[in-house]
Amino acid sequence: MTDEPLEQQRVYSAERAKAFIDAVVAIAMTLLILPLMESVGEADPDLGAAVWFDEHQWQLISFVISFAVIAMFWVNQHHLFAKVEFISNRLLWVCVAWLLSIVWMPVATALTGAMSDDDVLVKVVYIGTMILTSLLALAQRIVLHRHPELHSVDDAALRRGMAVDLAMAALFAVALALAIAVPVIGYFALFLLMLTGPVRRVFARLLGARRAR
Repeated sequence: MTDEPLEQQRVYSAERAKAFIDAVVAIAMTLLILPLMESVGEADPDLGAAVWFDEHQWQLISFVISFAVIAMFWVNQHHLFAKVEFISNRLLWVCVAWLLSIVWMPVATALTGAMSDDDVLVKVVYIGTMILTSLLALAQRIVLHRHPELHSVDDAALRRGMAVDLAMAALFAVALALAIAVPVIGYFALFLLMLTGPVRRVFARLLGARRAR
């Protein structure tokens, strides 16, 4: 099935979409802190802050990880859309799906703090959401690759971005498998994202993307 010709699609200026995306991401990042705020309000002042930090250490760690992950997704999105001038219906709905995965992240993060560390489903939901977000970011680049009329991003840059999205999705998948197989590691498996650079280079070669000299 081929893409519908651009002239037959409804096309909009990208500026309003960019502003909307930024606003939704900012709200999602803010929502991450709400469970911690609620736990502070319910804390017993006689026990002191040290007890609160000890009781909510995993909730704090998941908050920091989720905040960093969403920020990373947004930075990649921001760099991509800096050169996107128009939004088609197809690209708009892919962006909406991407935002849905971002908005779900605070819920998945809250689950990690509320449920047992041994709950496999929580790990699947939490890290699985990150895999989905990476794949939807890849889908955005694929749409842009097929419709160069929408943007001024060069083909090599798009392919390098696809390599980043694939690398992140792959590393999130490995982290999920590791978190389930070795419970003692848990969500610390997400630090595999530090290998994004080397893995990205592998996918870049597969996609034929070369960095300009």
